[in-house]
Amino acid sequence: MPSFHNGAVEIAYLDEGEGDPILLVHGFASTKNVNWVYPAWVSELKKNGRRVIALDNRGHGDSSKFYDPREYEIATMAGDVTALMDHLKIERADIMGYSLGSRMTAVLARQAPARLRSAILGGIGIGLIEGGGPGENVAKALEAPSLDDVTDPVGRTFRAFADQTRSDRRALAACLRGSRRLMTIEEAAEITVPVLIAVGTKDEIAGSARALGEIISGARVLDIPNRDHMRAVGDKVYKTGVLEFLADRP
Repeated sequence: MPSFHNGAVEIAYLDEGEGDPILLVHGFASTKNVNWVYPAWVSELKKNGRRVIALDNRGHGDSSKFYDPREYEIATMAGDVTALMDHLKIERADIMGYSLGSRMTAVLARQAPARLRSAILGGIGIGLIEGGGPGENVAKALEAPSLDDVTDPVGRTFRAFADQTRSDRRALAACLRGSRRLMTIEEAAEITVPVLIAVGTKDEIAGSARALGEIISGARVLDIPNRDHMRAVGDKVYKTGVLEFLADRP
């Protein structure tokens, strides 16, 4: 698996297929494989004539691990994405995130719009602005001696997922604490690139997709029926909606 260095951090990534590039940014406690390869996103996008790039975020997968929350400030993590684009000599790309990856994508859409042909925000709605997402309860669950010691239901969900993916739980706890900065309404309203917001109708973590869509001018909203935060990722409605959005966007 290829990798590159962005300063002190080594970022693992995949780069497959040919055509217009799309860069995929996974969610908290996930990896490029769990979020994008195993649910067949990479193969589906390649089949539709796209060059697909996906990275392991710092603290995740095969990328460098840090234990200081300051290493995971959301803009710093987003900078790894543009550094990868520079490494691959990609000037502009469609960028699709999920959950934490969508927070990173939204930062890029606001701060570096010239690098994005579009932004696809999966698994994040008004939680981008008003909170939502895992909190200190999840960080403590990750640091607990075992899953049996975790009683908080959301904490148990993320702890079980981290155990399943064999993640560095201490690095994840630092990431969670360091990447909590929310966008303001004014900042989100400054996003001008084409945006698709895709959230499961049973997602209790992301917050309302339509509420966020009312703030980002021209954003398209995709409801993923009967899916929660974890199960929306590989849904057929999600894939179809993304492919239609990519075909329609300027």
